[in-house]
Amino acid sequence: MGYDAILELIGSIGGLDTVAMAAAEEHLGRLTKPPGSLGKLEGLAVKLAGITGEALPEFPRRTVFVMAADHGVCEEGVSAFPAEVTPQMVGNFLAGGAAVNVLARQAGADVVCVDIGVNAELLHPALMQRKVRYGTSNMAKGAAMTREEAEAAVLIGARLVEEAASHGVRLFVTGEMGIGNTTASAAMMSALTGISPEHSVGRGTGIDDERLRRKIEVVQRALEVNRPDPGDPLDVLAKVGGLEIAGLTGVILGAAKSRCPVVIDGFISSVAALAASRLAPEAAGYMIASHVSAEQGHRQLLRELKLDPMLELGMRLGEGTGGVLALHLVDAASWIMREMATFESAGISTGGDQ
Repeated sequence: MGYDAILELIGSIGGLDTVAMAAAEEHLGRLTKPPGSLGKLEGLAVKLAGITGEALPEFPRRTVFVMAADHGVCEEGVSAFPAEVTPQMVGNFLAGGAAVNVLARQAGADVVCVDIGVNAELLHPALMQRKVRYGTSNMAKGAAMTREEAEAAVLIGARLVEEAASHGVRLFVTGEMGIGNTTASAAMMSALTGISPEHSVGRGTGIDDERLRRKIEVVQRALEVNRPDPGDPLDVLAKVGGLEIAGLTGVILGAAKSRCPVVIDGFISSVAALAASRLAPEAAGYMIASHVSAEQGHRQLLRELKLDPMLELGMRLGEGTGGVLALHLVDAASWIMREMATFESAGISTGGDQ
């Protein structure tokens, strides 16, 4: 039943609205500036039109979904922080004290924290309780989760977005929290692209050289033990992925179904984006790459997705922080389209008026 629902979700995702994109390009051409002089903002404005089907879209409501889950692979000592930090950080998100909360307040975005697989019993009125299981198993010894659990997590993400969109949210940001999730993300990247763990594995929370070597070995072992099928993203998610990565895959697919832009955060979110694009190639059109992070492998992931990042700030925090910063650029593109004068309205001569 889960796979049938995912197939239905994939089948509901259409291409970008080329009529709206042409109208946006025509409007840009009439604004009081030289053609193309606003660079990436102009391309973003056209893309937003194609996603929404409106030449001049507005995004008064925006939501960051922070998916939280634990990883059994932490048993292998791949992180500088203990697994207990995941539930502790969930408390920080709910109290409004994390970096993503601060930056989201500045950008006028709501932060919704989702327990999709934290290895602890969490109770809080603001927490979205969607736990599939209490963390994944150690992927270095066997599959991280069952295929059915991976499918359930994808559908949870998609349904959260669809529900939010039905209440007027039109712009989404991917966020995550899970100690060990850069290890799972690197394993997924290698499985889906064929890139070796030496090039997909990064320092994550800031590990030293010795722990980095161990992390590379753990990812290699997980790939050898599980043999994930690169042609089956759900198999890759189940065997070497994470519940929060699967949830974000669903968030991205749900945004595409609802014709809403989804701002992709960093390395972990980009792995989810790659899984989503492999499941539904049309979904890539709805993605906006917020930034390129300092994590090894992220730039290559963006190349795989054919996405051009808006920012490069050397960030590697996750949580959705880079994605929230990029909301200011989405607003800039949107406001330029709606508020900037045209040559005609401003009474300014164009080069062709002579």
